[in-house]
Amino acid sequence: MEDEYAKLIRRLNPPRVVIDNISCEDATVIQVDSVNKHGTLLQVVQVLADMNLIIKKAYISSDGGWFMDVFNVTDYHGNKIRDQEVINYIETTIESNASLWPPLRDSVGVMPSEEHTSIELTGTDRPGLLSEVCAVLSDLNCNVVNAEIWTHNSRAAAVVHVTDYSTGHAINDPKRILTIKKLLSYVVKGNSDCHQTAQMRVSPTGTTHRGRRLHQIMFDDRDYERMERIGHSRNENNYRRPHVTVSDCTEKDYTVIVMRSKDRPKLLFDIVCTLTDMQYVVFHGMVTTGRMEAYQKLNENVLCNALKLP
Repeated sequence: MEDEYAKLIRRLNPPRVVIDNISCEDATVIQVDSVNKHGTLLQVVQVLADMNLIIKKAYISSDGGWFMDVFNVTDYHGNKIRDQEVINYIETTIESNASLWPPLRDSVGVMPSEEHTSIELTGTDRPGLLSEVCAVLSDLNCNVVNAEIWTHNSRAAAVVHVTDYSTGHAINDPKRILTIKKLLSYVVKGNSDCHQTAQMRVSPTGTTHRGRRLHQIMFDDRDYERMERIGHSRNENNYRRPHVTVSDCTEKDYTVIVMRSKDRPKLLFDIVCTLTDMQYVVFHGMVTTGRMEAYQKLNENVLCNALKLP
């Protein structure tokens, strides 16, 4: 159980957000100050990603139990954030929730909701998989509210939110949920061999951040370990592939990770998700982007001694 004194400190020092449209010529500057805890950086980056903001630069620092981040952001079209409703939402969301949210490692899974049923799928990827899943749900009188599926290294993970077609709310009948799980398990398994795993999870009162949950599902499925089975084309342009270097800073007891890759929306969110799932804490970091490339340097320390970077 978390130390009560630490909870008190966070309540006495709530997060503070300052949004500045003056100091930078081509971006909105968002500064976040907060008492630090595992997952704080991810929660803040998740808010910005959910607003479809592009992070052009970022400076991360979390020494002495205090978290301070500075983000230079634009909208999808490269403009500053001038919509007051968007500004108010960012301030309110981070300031009201960041210091009180539970650590993400303890909130994996589903949070209570009566709006829809959350279905999580993991299995072997194949053409038409999502179509077959939706067809089964339709036959079972389930309305698909939204769905997102990721594929990597021949594996697929999906989070699907459904409601009862007749009521428009979450499905609460245990027998019906069991039927959904049984039929979808057959679909996900398909004709895969016995060495491939297929999993399905249903919660009648579930909701979760889909992007975050998909990261966790893929990480638990260990899709990254299948790289050697698939291989890469020798003709692939090397400059388009990410370059990652890992080194130790013995003076500070840090691991330094330097990443250079083609830039894209939500890149920082994906990286921080991965590091958080691996139980690493970002103590210092710098992110810069050019016209097509993103450069990220992160200093980390290990939370769990059992986890070692190669």
